[in-house]
Formats: sequence, C-alpha cells, structure tokens
Amino acid sequence: MAQPLTILFLSSSFKGEVMLQTAKALGCKVVLVTEESLRNEPWPRESVDLFQFVPDLRRYQDVTNTVSWMCRGMVIDHILPLDEFEVELVSLLREHLRLPGTGVTAARRFRDKLAMRQITDAAGILVPEFVQVKNYDALRDYMDRVAPPWVLKPRTEAGSMGIRKPNSSEEVWRVLDELGDRQSYYLLEQFIPGDVYHVDTLTVDGEIQFVSAQKYGAPPMQVYQGGGIFMSRIVPRESDDAPALDAINRQVLRTLGMVNGVTHAEFIKAHADGRFYFLEAAARVGGAFISDMIEQATNINLWREWATLEVAQLRGERYRLPVTRSDYGGVMVTLARQQHPDLTVYNDPEVVWRANKPYHAALVVVSPDPARVESLLASYAERFARDFTTSAKPMDATRTGQTG
Repeated sequence: MAQPLTILFLSSSFKGEVMLQTAKALGCKVVLVTEESLRNEPWPRESVDLFQFVPDLRRYQDVTNTVSWMCRGMVIDHILPLDEFEVELVSLLREHLRLPGTGVTAARRFRDKLAMRQITDAAGILVPEFVQVKNYDALRDYMDRVAPPWVLKPRTEAGSMGIRKPNSSEEVWRVLDELGDRQSYYLLEQFIPGDVYHVDTLTVDGEIQFVSAQKYGAPPMQVYQGGGIFMSRIVPRESDDAPALDAINRQVLRTLGMVNGVTHAEFIKAHADGRFYFLEAAARVGGAFISDMIEQATNINLWREWATLEVAQLRGERYRLPVTRSDYGGVMVTLARQQHPDLTVYNDPEVVWRANKPYHAALVVVSPDPARVESLLASYAERFARDFTTSAKPMDATRTGQTG
C-alpha cells in the first residue's frame, strides 16, 4: 500500500486552518512548522500529524537546517506557505530539497513589489510611476519629474506594512537616512488617489478557474495606519468595473507567470482618469476574512480549493472546481475594545457569518442584490464604530530583507 503524501506547511501567523484540515481529509500526512510564539493558538490539532516549533521563521538558514534535519526521518513530498511572509522561504526550501513547486525566481514575482512593477510595466500594464531606491541621481530625477505625494513602500512586506507617504523630497531623504542600509529594500512610487479593488483568483495549469472581484471601503493603507473599519464587497458583475478588472487581472497573472495556485491582486481606479492601475499581487489567500466572505457568497473556500488543487497535482489527478453560486457578499472588520465582542444584535437575515477572534469584530453579509449588501455595510459602519472600534499601533516593517 502506498504511503500517504506528506505536506509540510510553514506559517508565522495563525491562519490557514481550513487548508490544514483539507489536506488531512484528503489523506495526507500534515506537518506544520510555525513559531514558538504561536504554540498555544487553536490550531486544528486533530488535522496536524506533527508540529515543529522554531524561534523565528525569518532566520532562513536556521529553518533550512531544521527542515533538512526533519527530512532525515521522513519523506516530505511538498512544502506550502500559509502566510505571505513564507512564500519566498518555501521557494528556497523547495530548491534546496529539490521538491516540486514554484522556485525562488518565480516566487519573487509575487513577493517583490519592485520586481512585479518592472515586469508588468514592461508588458504595457498600467502601474504608478516608480523608481528603485538605489541610485541617488535617479531618485532626484524621479522626484523632479513626478509630483508628490509619493509612496515609499517595502518591497517584500505584506499589505500596507511599513508604507510611508512623503510629501516632499526632503521627507524622502530623511526617511532614507533613517532606513540606512535597509533603504535598498524599498521603492518609491507615485501616489494615485482613487478607489482600491482586489481580485482573488484560483489558477489551474495557467487557466483561471475561479475569480472574484471586490472593492474596498477605505483604502487598506488608510485603515492600517489610521485605524477604523475595514470593508470590502463583491463588485456588481453587470457593472463596467467587473470586466475591466477581470481583463487586467488576467493580464497581470499571465505576465507574472502564475501557473497553479491562489492569488490576491490589488488595483486602483484613479479618480483622475478612471483607469485601473496595478498595485500588487500576492500568491496567497486574502486576509481580513475576505476568504470567508467569498465562500459565503460563492460556495468557494479558497483555502480548501488551494489544498485540493495541490494534492490533485501531486497525485497526477485532475482538479475539479465545485459548483459555485453568484450571490453578493460584503465583509466588515474592526479591532474591538472587547475581548469577545457581542455581534448578536447584528441580526438582519443577510448576516450569515460572524468572526470568533479575540479583540476583533467582524461579520459577513450576503444577498442576491448588491445594493442590499451596500446598504447594510453603510448602516453597520456607524454602529461598529460606536460599539467596538479601537486602534492599535501598526506593526513595524521588521521582516524586510531579513533572510539571515
């Protein structure tokens, strides 16, 4: 009898429980390498055959040594990341251990914001004007040519972490002085006022099997840095925005070389010209309970389908997408003052899901009518702010370039 496939997952955050459970349900042996600080999180322990705790997944050489040591006593068939921070680490491990899957060069296209800028710009995809933080003459020329404000962003952070918004060249130079030797891990780009959208996709053998386009409320950078309420909702499928987003998302994924897996891509629709500009793409499931909203509205759980796809590929089987629905969903999230916020008073029939996460208030609404979703989100926003909202200091951009 053939031995079950062994899949090793890595994560520096508590997430991806459904992916672990799915891999186990499909008959795989599940191994999770995570950080010691996450030992007591409510992992689905019945679905994990072996835990390996390490002090810090940013210490790539230490993790490589640990996983190589684990291979002495077991056969590892595949390695997958649960969090964006481990995408590049997993690609390094695959190459070091000669395992299947995306290698370092291909992974960096979905991790390094400078790389994805250069590649998509060269392919004729609209992107904000940008410059690499490398040569000071090139920086001076860029700041003379492109009007502020600009966005100074880490090349390999997740989401809005570590982003600055300088309004003058003097501010840029001050920040670069502060960054010192870390400044080459940043890029400077034009700030484009507009509405921010995200497209979440499942790709199989280079063909998109499932796609869902959403529009944020306040831009994620604004919520992350200033606090408040995070919102997103599915874009009306009959709108002009839906096909435009589908077209640019397909072009981006084809240009960046996505073959198999999930992606979370962000675009901005500029107020000035009404066109969509590519912001970034990550080879991961969207955070902030976006995947829960998509599942409730479409019947597709991207964590589950990602695991199912990976196992099917390993076994040489054909992946089949489940039957989908076409309802509309919206998600609302805020940091809460209460450890266990009471969401039971939000009891409209369209409320189909509530989060169970300490110090977070979050819910999902679903309706066949996108206008009803929009109306509920608008009416709940003021109540959420009054009932729950608090703020926390943004996390520092400590992972940028930390590969030692």
